[in-house]
Amino acid sequence: MNCAETAETRLPKALPSNACFAVVAPAGPARLDAQKAGQWFAERGYRCRLMPGVQQAQGYLAGSDEQRLQDLHAAFADPEIDAILCMRGGYGSMRLLDGLDFELIARHPKPLIGYSDITALHTAIHQHTGLISFHGAMLNADLLGAKLPPTESSLLALLSGQMRQGDEIVHPAAFALECVVAGTASGRLLGGNLSMLGATLGTLAEIDTQGGILFMEDVNEPLYRVDRLLTQLRLAGKLAGIKGVLVGDFAGITTAALTPLLVDTFAPLGVPVLAGWRSGHCDPNVCLPLGAKVGLDSAGQRLLLEQDLFRV
Repeated sequence: MNCAETAETRLPKALPSNACFAVVAPAGPARLDAQKAGQWFAERGYRCRLMPGVQQAQGYLAGSDEQRLQDLHAAFADPEIDAILCMRGGYGSMRLLDGLDFELIARHPKPLIGYSDITALHTAIHQHTGLISFHGAMLNADLLGAKLPPTESSLLALLSGQMRQGDEIVHPAAFALECVVAGTASGRLLGGNLSMLGATLGTLAEIDTQGGILFMEDVNEPLYRVDRLLTQLRLAGKLAGIKGVLVGDFAGITTAALTPLLVDTFAPLGVPVLAGWRSGHCDPNVCLPLGAKVGLDSAGQRLLLEQDLFRV
C-alpha cells in the first residue's frame, strides 16, 4: 500500500498522561545508562520500556537484524506502548526495510521518533502506510545529552497534541534563518537525512516527493558530496514537482557556503527555499512532523501546521 494510494494520511494518537515510550535501537549501538533514562522519563511523568536490542551490540549494529526488527514490530504491536523513540542513528535501519510488516504498523499507528539513519524507516513507513512520524530528538545524544531548548520542548509539544492546525512551528530566534528563494508553498513535509534519501533510491523506501515540501539535513558531508547527492535526486526526478524546500542543519557547512549550491539547484524550479533550520545533527534540534501538511513562507521565515497531527 503506497501512501499515494491511501485515502488520507494515517494519524497516530497523541501522548496520554503517563504515556509509555518504547526505546528501540534500529541502527547503531550505544552505551545507555538505563537508570538515567528511566529517571528522565519519570521526571516528565512518563514511563519507558527498553526493548532488548537497546542493550546489545554486534560491531556497528545494535544487535542482530532479527532482534532489531523484532523490537520495532513488538513496540508497534504492544497496546501498552504509546510512542517509539529511537536511541540513536548510525547505520542499520536500511537492513530492516525488506522485513518491515507494514500491515502491522498500519493497524497500530504510533509516533516514531528519530533522525539521521532513521530516515529510512520514516520514509518507508510513510510511503507504505501514510503514517505521520517525527524527525526529532533521540534518547542518547539529544535528550540525555541535555541539548539546548527547544530540543525537548518542541518534541513533547508535538507529541502531546499541544500544537494544532494553524499553529506555527517556531524556530529558535537565536539562530538565523536565510531566505534563499522567496515564496510560499503548501504540501506534505517529506525527507530527512540527505545521504539516506540518496541511498534508498531504487528501494521500497524511495521517497515520493511529488507535491511535497522537501526537508533535508546531513552531517560530515563536504560541500561537493552534498552537490553530488542533490544532483542524484535531480537526475532521479525527485526535485521535479516539489513545492518548496526547507534546509536543515548541514553540520560542518555554513549556510553562507551552502547557499550558492541551493540557488543553483532550486532557483530554476521557482520554489521557495528557507535555509538554516535547526533540525538534525545540531544543537538545538527542533522536531518536525514528517508526512504532515505544512505551509512554508520563506520570506517570512515561517513554517505553519496545516493539519492536526493526531486522531481523536
